[in-house]
Amino acid sequence: MNKQENILIVGAGLCGSLLALRLAQRGFKVEVYESRPDLRTTDISAGRSINLSLSDRGFKALRLAGVEEKAREICIPMYGRLMHDAEGNTFTSNYSGRENEYINSISRGDLNGILLTEAEKHENVTIHFNKKCASINIENTTAVFEDYIAKETFTVNADVIFGTDGAGSILRKSYYLEKKFLFSYSQNYLTHGYKELEIPADKNGKHQISAGHLHIWPRGDYMLIALPNMDGSFTVTLFLSYDEGKYNFNNLTSEESIKAFFENEFPDALALIPNIKDEFFNNPTGALGTVKCSPWSYKNNTILMGDAAHAIVPFYGQGMNASFEDVVVFDEILCHFERSLETFDWNLVFKAYEKARKEDVDAIADLAIDNFHEMKDHVANPLFKQKRKIEMDLEKSFPAVYFSKYSLVTFNENIGYNEAMKKGRAQDKALLNLIADKNILTSMEMTNDELAIVLQKVKEETNEILAEDKIAGL
Repeated sequence: MNKQENILIVGAGLCGSLLALRLAQRGFKVEVYESRPDLRTTDISAGRSINLSLSDRGFKALRLAGVEEKAREICIPMYGRLMHDAEGNTFTSNYSGRENEYINSISRGDLNGILLTEAEKHENVTIHFNKKCASINIENTTAVFEDYIAKETFTVNADVIFGTDGAGSILRKSYYLEKKFLFSYSQNYLTHGYKELEIPADKNGKHQISAGHLHIWPRGDYMLIALPNMDGSFTVTLFLSYDEGKYNFNNLTSEESIKAFFENEFPDALALIPNIKDEFFNNPTGALGTVKCSPWSYKNNTILMGDAAHAIVPFYGQGMNASFEDVVVFDEILCHFERSLETFDWNLVFKAYEKARKEDVDAIADLAIDNFHEMKDHVANPLFKQKRKIEMDLEKSFPAVYFSKYSLVTFNENIGYNEAMKKGRAQDKALLNLIADKNILTSMEMTNDELAIVLQKVKEETNEILAEDKIAGL
């Protein structure tokens, strides 16, 4: 293998910077081009999610690249959801019945900065900022860039191009515009958009509400969530329809209508957001979409990765984790082919990578949409609460045996998303069936012996459902 090939990575976001770091560690020569300024010296959040959820799959990737501990230093553990109802009451729902399983709120910019700094420590990596990719010729493996500073365009010749340039990927656009091969592509949007607001720190720089939880104000057709930041503030996100229902982004156009909406629906949150009018009008409304496409690669010289290949909505907290896991899977396949092939072929690597990864990222895309409905509505449903309590009790009493769907997805990094989805959905159905048929008592605390009987019933019902789904081709 010639590791001095010119490898071009388009996009220095979270996936691109981690990929650059890992390829550099493996000895490859890498050039990275990013349209934005260097986020380590410039604030470029511009309405994008300031903080994200980092969990086990993401940590596995960071561990591979040797930066796990640096990331943990800027994490805030969130042990569960804290729900806020319309009357101002709250109730908690832990993420796991096992100890020491939690997700983490982390600054997108700070984590990206760590990865960029670590990548630049390698002499075989060069990162260029303020260079927007205008087009890519996938046949000649050349990319045209616009230099924002010099106000000129230039062409980069590469041997291999990785497109980690997000949901609006230029490389993906080249795939369907150049029509060199059969390329399937879909981009589906939710009817809801999102807008970010802020709960500032108190006068002592402390969090005004619990920093150990992800806060949710579920209201059926819409919701508010809040994640903690290291400076004592919370990033608050409103998820609301563009044009449906009594309240929507299209009719919240005045200070009076905005305040009336929050006073009616989120009065306790409104009391903590002092600049609601300015933030609502000044912060952009973002779209929520899912990207699926195939194939991800063309011949042996270009490949999509991260959001460019499989952008998802944020409701499972797995977008960044899934992109990081891409790097882990790619690294494993790259390592395998390096050892087993006398003559290295990128095309074989790319095809094996997509075969190993595609069904998993399609699964997490579907799960993320499921969780959108769960978070804005189902979490307040009494039946959901009963199911969740039993799941927590089973995980606490049988930590090595029972894993809820959420735990399978979030805390089991060695299980693929697709397997986690199938088993998790079957378990959910089994539990709900048993509760509805009154085969499980939910009105009283159960002993370990009683929970063992419940566990056996859930296992049997789950296996039956999985068998039926297999026959049905699900």
